[in-house]
Amino acid sequence: MKKIYSTVVLAAISLAVSAQSSTNSPYSQYGYGLLSDQTSGFNRGMNGLALGFREHNQVNYMNPASYSAVDSLTFIFDIGASGQITNFKENGVSKNAKNASLEYIVAGFRAARHVGVSFGFVPYTNMGYSYRVNGILNNDIKQKYVNSYNGSGGIHEVYLGVGWEIFKNFSAGVNTSFIWGPIETNVTNSYSDATTKSLRKNTSFNVASWKLNFGVQYTAELDKKNKLTFGATFSPGHKVSGEPTCNIISTNSQTSVTTRTVYSLQHVLKIPTIVGFGTTWNHNEKWKVGADYQWQMWSKTSFPVYRIEYNVGKYVMDDNYFKDRHKITVGGQYCANELSRNFFSRMRIRAGFSYATPYIRVNGGNGPKEIGASLGFGIPIVNVTNNRSILNISGQWVQQSGAGLLKENTFRINIGITFNERWFMKWKVE
Repeated sequence: MKKIYSTVVLAAISLAVSAQSSTNSPYSQYGYGLLSDQTSGFNRGMNGLALGFREHNQVNYMNPASYSAVDSLTFIFDIGASGQITNFKENGVSKNAKNASLEYIVAGFRAARHVGVSFGFVPYTNMGYSYRVNGILNNDIKQKYVNSYNGSGGIHEVYLGVGWEIFKNFSAGVNTSFIWGPIETNVTNSYSDATTKSLRKNTSFNVASWKLNFGVQYTAELDKKNKLTFGATFSPGHKVSGEPTCNIISTNSQTSVTTRTVYSLQHVLKIPTIVGFGTTWNHNEKWKVGADYQWQMWSKTSFPVYRIEYNVGKYVMDDNYFKDRHKITVGGQYCANELSRNFFSRMRIRAGFSYATPYIRVNGGNGPKEIGASLGFGIPIVNVTNNRSILNISGQWVQQSGAGLLKENTFRINIGITFNERWFMKWKVE
C-alpha cells in the first residue's frame, strides 16, 4: 500500500508541475496573476473557511497549528482537482471558457505526542489569457489596428509544516515553503497601414524564493457540548528573486527591419505580509460554524511597468500598482454523527460565502471585487478495509466585477479524495 501511495504522489506532482493554466481570465494579466484560495477539498465546501478549524481526519494547511489535531493512528493523503466554466460579459458581448486542473496534493500524520506534520503542493497564483482588440486609427476606416494580448504561467508552492499542542487547547505551527514559477505576458500592436511600425512588448520573470506561514489556535471549552476555537496566521512579506525583463520589438512592415530594446530590473519583486484571524464554534461535533478575515498588504509592494515619458521608454517600478486585499469568509459544516454505522449520518454537509476586495488597479482605478458562494458534501468511503476515507465534492460560484470593467461568473466543481489509512496501528495477536 505504501508503494502505491508513493507512486500516486510522484505522478500527481509531475502532473501538477507540468499542468496548464486553469484560467482564461483577462484579469490574470495583472501582477502575479489570479491569487489562489490555497484551500483543500473540505475547505472549498465552505468557500475557504479554515483558520479556526481543527479536524482529526483532514489536512488544514491554511493554519499549520491545526496539524496537532491529526489522528495519531493514521496517515492522511489528500488530492483534489477542479473543472470550471466561466462566462465573460462586456458591452453586451458574452463568451464562455472551460478549464480543468489538478489543484493540490497534501498529506499529514502524527509525528509524536501532540505534534503533527504535513507536506504538499498547492498553487500560489495562476495566469492564462488570450484575446484581441480591433479598432481604427484617427477615425479613418482605412487605417485599422489589432492589439493581441496573451500570457501564461503561475507561481507554485511546496511546503513542509509542523503543528504542536504546546499545552492543553493551545497549539502553534509553521509552514516552511518554497515558491517558484514563470510569468510571461505579450502585447502585439499590428496595423493595416504599411507605413506604421508593428510593436510587440514581452515581459517575463521567474520567481524562486522561500515563504513562511505561522499559525496559532486556542480552543475554549464553553461546556460539554460547545467549544470555540480562535485561530490566527501570519506570513511575513519579503523580496523574492525574479529579475523582470521587458523586450520592446519594433518591426518596419516595408523593410522588415526589426529593432529590439531590452530592459531589466533586479531585486525588486516582493510578496506581501498576510495576517488572518478566524473563529469556529463546535456544537457537539455536529455543527461547526465559523468566520475568517484575511488582510493581504499588497499596497506595500510594487510592480514593474513599461512607460513612455517624453517620448522615451522606461521600465520602472510602480508603487501604486497594488491595493491591500481584504477577504471575509463565513461558512460551516453539519454532520449528524461521524462515528455512526449509518451512511447518511456520517455525511458532511457544507456551505460558505466570501467577499474580497481587489488587490490590483486597472487603468488607474480599482480592479474587480470578488464574491463567492459554495455548497459541498463530504461523502464517507466505506469498504471492507477502510471506513475513514472521504470523498469531498463541492460546487462554487465566483463573480469578479467592477465599475466599467468586464464581468466574470465562474461555476466550478471541486472533487477531492482524502485517503485515511491506519499506518501506525500496532496489531496484537493472542
